[in-house]
Amino acid sequence: MRYDYKKQLRSFRYAWQGIRQCVGREQNLSFHLITTVVVIGAGFAFGITRGEWTAICLCIGMVIGAELFNTAIERLVDLVSPQRNPLAGQVKDIAAGAVLVCALAAIAVGLIIFVPYLTRFFL
Repeated sequence: MRYDYKKQLRSFRYAWQGIRQCVGREQNLSFHLITTVVVIGAGFAFGITRGEWTAICLCIGMVIGAELFNTAIERLVDLVSPQRNPLAGQVKDIAAGAVLVCALAAIAVGLIIFVPYLTRFFL
C-alpha cells in the first residue's frame, strides 16, 4: 500500500476551508483571534521565555480549536434539529461551556506569565 500524498493535501485543503468558513463569520472566533494578536504582541514586547511561548501557543491552539469544535457542533445541531429543542439547546450550551473552560484556563496562564512582566514594567 502506497501513501497517497494527493489525498493528504486535499485533507489539509478541506481543513483550511473549514477554518476560513469561520473566520470573520463567527463573532467569538474573531474575538479570540484579536486576543491572539494582542497576546503575541505582548509576548514580543516583554521578551517572554521559550517555555512561556510554549504555554501561550498551547493555550492559543486550545482556545481556537475549542471554538472551531463549538462552531461545528452548533451547525450540526442546527442541521439535525432545526426546530427549537431543549436537548439541542443543552448540547449547544455544553459545547459553549467547553470553550469557556478553555478560555478561562488560557486567561489563568496568561496572568501567570504576564503579571510579573507588567509589575516590573509599571513599578
